[in-house]
Amino acid sequence: MDPLNEDLDRLGNEDRKDWSTSGEALTIVCKRSNLKNTITIALIVGTVLFTINQLDVVLRGEATRTVWLKVIITYFVPFMVSNIGILSVTRRKKNQERSKY
Repeated sequence: MDPLNEDLDRLGNEDRKDWSTSGEALTIVCKRSNLKNTITIALIVGTVLFTINQLDVVLRGEATRTVWLKVIITYFVPFMVSNIGILSVTRRKKNQERSKY
């Protein structure tokens, strides 16, 4: 058994989460602790990227709708990447039977 599954096995049944369907995946990413982490990551990484890429334009008062769209995307991308990371480590393989304990 790999280390990730060993760590998951130590958790209670309510906290052990893996997924194989889109509904189960949505449950994983909407879990409060996962949302807290992914939003935090999006805010930190997004702010750094915003500062590098668009802050000067905004401070000069030259921000257009396109710039504001880029700002939204700047925060959305790290949020999605962190969710994909969570889903990639919690995905149940087809040949892996769901734990019964």
